[in-house]
Amino acid sequence: LYKKVIIIVIKTFKHCFSGTRFRPLSFEVPKPLFPVAGVPMLQHHIEACAKVPNMKEILLIGFYQPNEELNRFLLNAQQEFKISIRYLQEYAALGTGGGIYHFRDQIVSGSPEAFFVLNADVCSAFPLTEMLRFQKEHGEPNSFVILGTTANRKQSMNYGCIVENEETNEVLHYVEKPSTFVSDIINCGIYLFNPDIFQHIGAVFQKNQQDMLLYPYDGEEPTNGWHRAEAIRLEQDIFTALAGQGKLYVYKTLSFWSQIKSAGSAIYASRLYLNQYHTTHPERLATNKEGSPKITGNVYIHPTANIDPTAVLGPNVSIGTGVTIGAGVRVRESIILHGANLQDHCCVLNSIVGWDSTIGKWARVEGTPSDPNPNDPYAKIDSETLFREGKLTPSITILGCNVTIPSEVIILNSIVLPHKDLNRGFKNQIIL
Repeated sequence: LYKKVIIIVIKTFKHCFSGTRFRPLSFEVPKPLFPVAGVPMLQHHIEACAKVPNMKEILLIGFYQPNEELNRFLLNAQQEFKISIRYLQEYAALGTGGGIYHFRDQIVSGSPEAFFVLNADVCSAFPLTEMLRFQKEHGEPNSFVILGTTANRKQSMNYGCIVENEETNEVLHYVEKPSTFVSDIINCGIYLFNPDIFQHIGAVFQKNQQDMLLYPYDGEEPTNGWHRAEAIRLEQDIFTALAGQGKLYVYKTLSFWSQIKSAGSAIYASRLYLNQYHTTHPERLATNKEGSPKITGNVYIHPTANIDPTAVLGPNVSIGTGVTIGAGVRVRESIILHGANLQDHCCVLNSIVGWDSTIGKWARVEGTPSDPNPNDPYAKIDSETLFREGKLTPSITILGCNVTIPSEVIILNSIVLPHKDLNRGFKNQIIL
């Protein structure tokens, strides 16, 4: 494998840190730091990167104003993984290609032979070492690799679609979110590049600059041509052009992969990561023992949580720091965040309970899972729309931070914004 590898965890879409589809949870924490299977979403990326031989540095690139929480995460991650981790802030949302092009000098310093680009809002086994080996064995030494997986025909059109040469795995054709079926191989948002990629991005940048001069923008936004010329998308602007030129290859993974676009998909991602812990982090999985709650399936419990031994947890449950769970509580397919209090005999199913929220005795908080079709091995989680035909789409129930649910009420398929003290039950509503 390569002697010098730099790993870049990147997500330059403006929605990643702002998390508009992740509200109300993204009000309290940037979406990439939301805990999935007990640790921040980004930590799964960093753990995978830290296992790659000869890895030099991790750069996080995004259009987000860093705050104390992000700085604390970076400091803790550097100490835990013994590697340099830096956050580079874009001056504007520059797209997946524009972000790395803007910081290309930072990336190529130290002369890396190869580097990865990973989108932050994906859940994956991250077969990075396998991608390095694949790149060595396929195509030209300066080829680029996309991680791909298989989706069903209908869902494939929601992703970037890849047509490959089945013998060489070269990408012959690439289309981002086509209107008709193109291929069942989809782009996973995980790439392996070498510094030559910047020549191709630079050519798009130059063309954008020329187009700005020929067709100046006369709208209300500032007419800063360089600003908009640097907004470049890897998928539409680079991969589409590189396809069929012997430069771009696809490595298809059989391991798990999913997007984390909405809060509902975070519960599904948590299930995938908890299942992976059997091989990667068995110490994170709770076990049945005397004096502890009954565990069913895969469950993560933070050591600071205080849980009554008569509670029943699982499958697919993640319990955060300082959580209190009373006698006879039942939790299934849910994420319980820092400081939440689940009082005696309440029931939480298919829900996310926000920071410092309280669920009263004998209350029931329940949502509707939005999981992929279990009978279709290639099904992916659907990108939910919040409303369908004017009505709230049934999905998981989300309680924002510091929400109080009274005793003996039912909250079903609802989203409760932060700091709400409810006095009755709700069904299929957004409680503002």
